Amino acid sequence: MRKLYSTLALALVAAMGLTMGLNAKADGSEPLALGSEAPAADLQMRGTDGAMYTLTDVRGEKGTLVIFSCNSCPWAVKWERRVASIGNAYRNKGFGVMVINPNDPARVSEDGFDEMVARADSLSYEFPYVADSTSRVARAFGASRTPEVFLFHADGRLVYRGAIDDNASDANAVEAAYLKDALDALLAGKAVSIPETKALGCSIKFNRDS
Repeated sequence: MRKLYSTLALALVAAMGLTMGLNAKADGSEPLALGSEAPAADLQMRGTDGAMYTLTDVRGEKGTLVIFSCNSCPWAVKWERRVASIGNAYRNKGFGVMVINPNDPARVSEDGFDEMVARADSLSYEFPYVADSTSRVARAFGASRTPEVFLFHADGRLVYRGAIDDNASDANAVEAAYLKDALDALLAGKAVSIPETKALGCSIKFNRDS
């Protein structure tokens, strides 16, 4: 019996460690601080339309939305249609939008460029979906998860980072639409009421050679 309790205790500790580590930075980098400007803003990344983009290129009149996401993570897949819907809608309201895949395709074949092209097409993205194949941009942001949101004010300051909403599994059961609320606050010229939440998702598969 004592052995059973010991095994259960170890399992509980491991589970707690996994949960508490959801926002741990896999490469030791610090998360981008609220109020900061976008780093690596002039680093070019290849979009699924074949063009090269920088964060400076997509900066919007009302603000700029950057989402680190990918094809392979189950969490990203659960949220991807909401990412498409929000990105397309707010791009038409004056926001710059970019979704960045920071995973090394050598480590995760589902995140290869051809697979990204197919995914962007199937989701009808009207904004750039780009490959950060060196993971340099993700490291500069201190991103650790897919998906992970960074929203910048029109003046360039980071005003929200974290999750898209509070229910990955069921869009109809969302009670706190963190990202949409933050976008609407910027449109209304108001402060973002919840500037930071925990990003839930898969760890970024960083390029180890860069």
